[in-house]
Amino acid sequence: MSYFYLGIAIVAEIIATSLLKTSEGFTRLIPTIILGIGYLVAFYCLSMALRDIPTGIAYAIWSGVGIVLVAVIACIFQGQSLDLPAMVGMALIIAGVLVMNLFSTATGH
Repeated sequence: MSYFYLGIAIVAEIIATSLLKTSEGFTRLIPTIILGIGYLVAFYCLSMALRDIPTGIAYAIWSGVGIVLVAVIACIFQGQSLDLPAMVGMALIIAGVLVMNLFSTATGH
């Protein structure tokens, strides 16, 4: 159940972070409200995940997956581009998250 909460936390954080640009400095009401709710849900679910998942592991997964998915969403929906070094860096982040989850005994599963 903890990884389910972590997944929800990541999705909520990605939605909220993706709306930061749309909120135009918190001057647009609807995106600002949605991103506020998104961050509240994200941190609540992260706190629930931390009951069983070590903090460092949960945060590494949260931030790694978040970095990659927010960058992809920004490319698709906001017209931002990624150069080769950015893509290599994100591939290394994904590899790190996979190594931690597949081979580390510190992950708690």
